[in-house]
Amino acid sequence: MNALQTYDAATMVSGRADWIDPELCSALAEYPLDSIDTEYPHFVRSVDGPDDTVRPSEDHPVFYGCFDWHSAVHSHWCLVRQLRLFEDHPAASDIVSTLDERFTREGVEQEASYLAANESFEKPYGWAWFLRFAAELHLWDTDRATAWRDLFDPLERQVVDLFEAEFLTQERPFRVGTHANSAFALTCALDYARVVDDEEFESAVSATAEAFFGDDRNYPVEYEPLGWDFLSPALAEADLMRRVLDREAFRRWFDGFAPALTEAPHDSILRSVAVETDSDDGLELHFVGLNLSKAWAMAGIADALDDRRAAALERGAKRHVDHSVELAFTDDYAGAHWLSSFVLYLLTSDEGGIAPER
Repeated sequence: MNALQTYDAATMVSGRADWIDPELCSALAEYPLDSIDTEYPHFVRSVDGPDDTVRPSEDHPVFYGCFDWHSAVHSHWCLVRQLRLFEDHPAASDIVSTLDERFTREGVEQEASYLAANESFEKPYGWAWFLRFAAELHLWDTDRATAWRDLFDPLERQVVDLFEAEFLTQERPFRVGTHANSAFALTCALDYARVVDDEEFESAVSATAEAFFGDDRNYPVEYEPLGWDFLSPALAEADLMRRVLDREAFRRWFDGFAPALTEAPHDSILRSVAVETDSDDGLELHFVGLNLSKAWAMAGIADALDDRRAAALERGAKRHVDHSVELAFTDDYAGAHWLSSFVLYLLTSDEGGIAPER
């Protein structure tokens, strides 16, 4: 990926987007644009009978591509965020025409109806990414964004309602490195609540986060990765709690949660970069995403700590970026349908919508 070879890791983990040039913008849009129109292959839930076969585009006329619903959602987030951040994006006309064609009132109503009839569908990962997508439309101050935001309002309300009724009422969190991770979902929901200034939803999400994770101590970070992870349960949890707690309270919490995280030999999670292994179904590309998500979490945690541990976390973030950011631009559809979103999240994590100011 030549567009990134001239930039160092420190620039890429800065979270600022002012260095991103047209070549990289084009690269960040290429795979999402292609994948959102790619209906097959597609992951489908269990088939319950001989008549239980429906084309993805019939159930999901907006978010039918990208192998699965959540990837389609965050690929749309990826494209809308680029439109908001890069005024002269070289692919802007292609992005707008593609999204205008699929963003219809009938399509959004069908998406909302499907979620209403299937209350556990894409819980919580797809819901979390949809809230990021909705937040991006709220952040973008243009007539087009206003029109799209109004169009998606029924689905936005549906997802918020589901999150409150079906997720925030859970008795315990899921500390896994894949889609069911509770901390990542709460992170996305909290960021959304702050963007749209929904104090009631923000309070409920924060209360759930503290109930789930507030008493965690001596987290066994050496157990990670747990499998084909694309999130670090430990770092995702800390990345959430830095949003929930004020700076001093977070430092105290982190002291108990991972007291020796930045000290050898307990710093393996910072030093150990997940590597590709043989897999015939593309799951090894989860490790590329894992390295990117660890990098953005470490960079955010370092900023929140701002003490002697920050330097170790920053080094860990740069190490992970150096290993994986170019690998994310793969022609293998197993990674191409989702990794560009993880790259954009990392590169633009300080450009609004991600960990917004309280």
